[in-house]
Amino acid sequence: MANFEDLVRDSQSQVEKSQAEIKAMTSRIEAVRAKIDAGEESDIDVETATLDDVHAHTDVMNANIAELIMGLDDVTAGFSKDFDEMRSKTGWEGFVGIFSDAKSDAMRQDRMRTANIDDKLQDLISKSDIIVKLLDGQLAVLNDQKERVETNLVSTLDDREMTVGELETVRADILGMDPTIIGLENKISVEQDAAARTKLETELADLNAKYNALVQDEQVKLAKSQTLERYIEKGKTWVDSLQNQAATQMVLINKLQTDTKQRVVLYDALSKSLKTAQQQDVAHRINEIGVKTDQEAQTAMAAIGTATNQKMADMLEAHEDHMVFAREVLEAKAKADERFARRFSKIVEKHDKNLYGE
Repeated sequence: MANFEDLVRDSQSQVEKSQAEIKAMTSRIEAVRAKIDAGEESDIDVETATLDDVHAHTDVMNANIAELIMGLDDVTAGFSKDFDEMRSKTGWEGFVGIFSDAKSDAMRQDRMRTANIDDKLQDLISKSDIIVKLLDGQLAVLNDQKERVETNLVSTLDDREMTVGELETVRADILGMDPTIIGLENKISVEQDAAARTKLETELADLNAKYNALVQDEQVKLAKSQTLERYIEKGKTWVDSLQNQAATQMVLINKLQTDTKQRVVLYDALSKSLKTAQQQDVAHRINEIGVKTDQEAQTAMAAIGTATNQKMADMLEAHEDHMVFAREVLEAKAKADERFARRFSKIVEKHDKNLYGE
């Protein structure tokens, strides 16, 4: 995996570009609305291709951030080595044990008492916070843009409802004039008196002028209704897109936050438990059970495997003031992991199979 700082800088660049594209798209929609209000010609210039470009870049950005998160999982897995070293005797301690078990145990206990993973843990939390800030910023932009477009949509929906009502009224007026016009035309066709005929023809001309004006008004209102309808559809499409993007950001944020909480609870508790005489007995029992259980303990420390996490949570709850909240944290992590894996299955597969660059 590339250097974390380099990946963060790349992610920041991707986020900035994504926000610029999102704001530009919203501005284009608002510009169309302004033209409609001004009665100007306005084609709804929010092409599918443009929207696809935004989505494509957003996918790249999210994949980049997902890779960062997977990198933090790798760092987390490295903690298992630290705990293995805390549980097991070093080569020197084993050598001393040949001559004196008590001295060997005392050396290990001294090493365990001074062992400290706080720096690594704080570094991990700091890196998580950096990514969360990126995601929070992106989520804020998405929600802000969605609110702006939704405000426009509400106004536009009201305008179209009013326009459709006016269109129906005009159409009713046009239909109402038809019998009158037909009646006048019939009278003119049978009228013999020139003066009377002229008067009827004048009335017919006036009616035709009103009729033509209504027809023209109908065309204008129909065109406006269609324009508003297209605007509404494009606006709804963009709002749906923003909502989907926001949902993805929330999945990423949720995973990072639950991961961080779980790491703090699990590793801090394990570190303390292994430093106490009472918990050394637990560590000895883990070693005595065999390799399989030892592997499960390592897996729990690396936060891989819900079932093993549950077993480790049970152990934690029996010690360190019965940490009953550990199970809730682990359950929340399992759910966050499931949501993350479902949405970013390709990234997870690339990471797990080391398929980078293919």
